[in-house]
Amino acid sequence: MSSQTMTSAEVLKTVRERRQSHWYPIYRDIYKAIGYATEFQQALAEATLSMTSPAEGVKRYVSSWFKIDQLYRKFIYHMQKSGQASLLGSLFESVENRYTTNFLLTVNDAWQDQIAKLSDWSVPRYAKQTDFYRDHAAKYRRRDQKVVVIVSDALRFEVAEECQREIRKLSRYDAQLKPMVSTLPSYTQLGMAALLPNEALTLSGDAAVSSFGEPTQGTVNRQKILGKGRAGDTAKAMKAEDFMNMKAEEGKALFRDHDILYLYHNRIDIIGDKLATEDRLTEAAEDAIEDLTKLVRKLTTANFSNILITADHGFLYQHRPLDQSDFSVADPTGSEILFKNRRFVIGRGLNETSGMKKFSSAELGLSGDLDVLIPNSINRMRVKGAGSRFVHGGASLQEVVIPVLKVGKRREADVGKVDVQIIVPGRSLISSGQTAVTLYQAQAVSEKQQQRDLLAGIYANDGTLISDEHNLTFDFASENARERELPLKFLLSREADQFNDQDVFLKLRERIGKTSHYEDYASHRFQLRRGITTDFDF
Repeated sequence: MSSQTMTSAEVLKTVRERRQSHWYPIYRDIYKAIGYATEFQQALAEATLSMTSPAEGVKRYVSSWFKIDQLYRKFIYHMQKSGQASLLGSLFESVENRYTTNFLLTVNDAWQDQIAKLSDWSVPRYAKQTDFYRDHAAKYRRRDQKVVVIVSDALRFEVAEECQREIRKLSRYDAQLKPMVSTLPSYTQLGMAALLPNEALTLSGDAAVSSFGEPTQGTVNRQKILGKGRAGDTAKAMKAEDFMNMKAEEGKALFRDHDILYLYHNRIDIIGDKLATEDRLTEAAEDAIEDLTKLVRKLTTANFSNILITADHGFLYQHRPLDQSDFSVADPTGSEILFKNRRFVIGRGLNETSGMKKFSSAELGLSGDLDVLIPNSINRMRVKGAGSRFVHGGASLQEVVIPVLKVGKRREADVGKVDVQIIVPGRSLISSGQTAVTLYQAQAVSEKQQQRDLLAGIYANDGTLISDEHNLTFDFASENARERELPLKFLLSREADQFNDQDVFLKLRERIGKTSHYEDYASHRFQLRRGITTDFDF
């Protein structure tokens, strides 16, 4: 059998057309995996992975490069969900190799060249994580407005961008995403402390962090630190799941009794940070997006209208187990090695080490006399028993570019559905056992212009169905009008013979809410004029 190569455009067109097939629901995740893999390879081919400054690196990452991480994650998720990893094995190897070598390594090697020039940890023109409370949360309090901050552990920028789109799909909701640069090392204890009001952030030898000279680990300590933000504020810190379990009146009482609320959400990190479960990272990211969308809705029901979503750090993730070459060769040395994980070392009097960047506490904007070593690019250190596919703590773009997602609610509904039109080539005449039409989606799908699901068939004037029916989903996101056209053929049934030489109607029908009833959305009149019954009848 000869092999045939398809262009990316042809693959995506085929996937779009297969969505209308009878068997699509069974193979949905296979098709989605193929689609995301194709988009991934397109995006990678179009990317120029270079930069001339740290600021340019961040700018290019949040403008376009993040999409490559996102498409890779979506491919892995649907490949796993399909249960057909062996069928998609060759495609996975191609995507994985390109993602690791042509993207992750390439972009972070270029980023490392910029980091090597830094005398301290900051990126000009981009906000620091340590300024989050002052620049965002406290901004509402200075206007005497209540605010809630959701801190989602390891919600990296690209996951937050998808979350933004999901929130914007909700009627009357808006969300604006901006990047922020995390502290280094990019790990939970430091990131969580940096998001609170802070003063003299200090690392200890076991990687714990103090602020104002007090511990910051756990919700009780964080609530105490939060209370130092603005004199007179009533502050509350709690787990997001505890808020979700509240009754409606309890949520409203929480709003009434507090000026500032910090909710801690942990879906991604708790799965990714364990060796036994790190391969479920992409599923955890999907769950996190769903969690956060539900959390936003419940918060607004409880009268919270100023909502900020952010993260303590991002992460690196490669689905295939790592090669030995992905680990740093040199072992760290110095007066004292106090703490070591895959992506950073804390110690005292640490030596400059090949393949690592050394920072003092002062260079990281921290207090104390400890040093930190960060492996270059995406390299990991060998740590017995720890997972290596999901990591954070280092200085890669994926770890340190974190989101600030500002969510608000509008007074009026602002979500609609795309329009669909019937296009008939030539005369509106059916003279055989089948007829072809084109259905055109007038607008590209967006957060506020959503998909439309229709049932299409040809009907006699008395409502009798005289053709096969098609369940159709119009969710094309392309700005290219030609890519929003759907060619369709209808086969007439034997019942059509009863209505020969009469007017019949192609109808697009739409379900009424969640009921089993339909109403006409659009129709087109045809004249049925067939000479003899054809073999196409069914």
